[in-house]
Amino acid sequence: MQNLKGFRDFFPEDMSARTHVFDAWRTVAQRFGFVEYDGPPLELLELYTRKSGQEIVEQLYTFSDKGGREVALRPEMTPTLARMMAARVTTLPKPIKWFSIPQLFRYERNQRGRLREHFQLNVDIVGAAEVEADAELLAVALSVQLELGLGQDDVVARVNDRRIVAGALGILKVPDENVAAVYAVIDKFRKIPTEKFTALLNDAGVPTDSVPELTRLCNGSVAIFDWFAPHLASIDETTRKAVADLERYLGLMKEQGLSELVEVDFSIVRGLAYYTGIVFELYDRKGKERAICGGGRYDDLIASLGGPEMPALGFGMGDVVLSLILRDRGLMPAAPPRADVVVIPVGAELAAAARQVTYDLRRDKVRAETPYSPAGVGKDLKTATQHKIPYAVIVGPDEWEAQEFNLKNLSTGEQSRVPVGELADKIRASE
Repeated sequence: MQNLKGFRDFFPEDMSARTHVFDAWRTVAQRFGFVEYDGPPLELLELYTRKSGQEIVEQLYTFSDKGGREVALRPEMTPTLARMMAARVTTLPKPIKWFSIPQLFRYERNQRGRLREHFQLNVDIVGAAEVEADAELLAVALSVQLELGLGQDDVVARVNDRRIVAGALGILKVPDENVAAVYAVIDKFRKIPTEKFTALLNDAGVPTDSVPELTRLCNGSVAIFDWFAPHLASIDETTRKAVADLERYLGLMKEQGLSELVEVDFSIVRGLAYYTGIVFELYDRKGKERAICGGGRYDDLIASLGGPEMPALGFGMGDVVLSLILRDRGLMPAAPPRADVVVIPVGAELAAAARQVTYDLRRDKVRAETPYSPAGVGKDLKTATQHKIPYAVIVGPDEWEAQEFNLKNLSTGEQSRVPVGELADKIRASE
């Protein structure tokens, strides 16, 4: 029997790598004042179709349950968060800062960096309209990279604002009814050839004489702020505020010492229609992998699912692409040994004594084990070395009587005589 295509087995070494990533996720999120939550892996299908339309059904694991309800394994966490917030958001103090690490499922074609299941860090802020919240959200995503050993030579955050794109499309005379289609084309800019991009813009309703200008904005040959400068007096208040907010946002990233990891990119619009303001995607600077994470502001989503009008923003960061990058950079640590010390008796008659030393070490919060059936000091030391356990405590009759034991470093061969009450501290100090 084999596991299903697109799903993973986590052998101990794989589980160690996953835990390493999860630990960084939790550490950084909690450092920024976020608290952890979770929701069910199975939701009503309507939760996703209401947000994304019926076309999303083909990408989901769906079925009718025994009660005749149409349900789906969760493909993302934001709808669950919005549902939970709709039920309780009015009673919670603002801003609400939550994070979760759900396992998500999508029925789609397997490819590098994309499986049919993955784990994802979701970080969300609800009840904060300030641009400072947008800057903090990106700071969390970037701080995760730094926590894992990645830096400005490894990753880059590409940022934009959906309101700025809407304002630019207005200046370029794109009809309002075509804006959503043009967003979808812009979202593909980095994935398709220029000729195809131009054709799709024409098909989406962009006036022919505006296509070159829109292409210049997407490829960065003209800076957003420079392009908008001559239009600031004539554009609407929403677009003017968006430009000011993005400038403020970049200043806040500089305050946090993160500006070297941030670039403004007009082609970043995020494919999901519920985004309403500043958006970002985080990429491998080498260009080998797909996006590490993406997110932004979605001020209308909670209300669309039955809750009150409430500003909100968040991002999702998957474990698959991030793990590939860490391995590529040699930053995924080796799996730790299963124990810090093995307690070996000199002869089977001292097995009970060895077990007692082991119990005492565990009570002192040291990861310790002793052979179930002692095979002799030499063989038991060899087994410990095979398992990469760093230390051994040898329990002989004289040591047991004196309550002092030989602590051996299995890498160097060095050993010292240590009183039983000092064993735990000695092992911890040697780690």
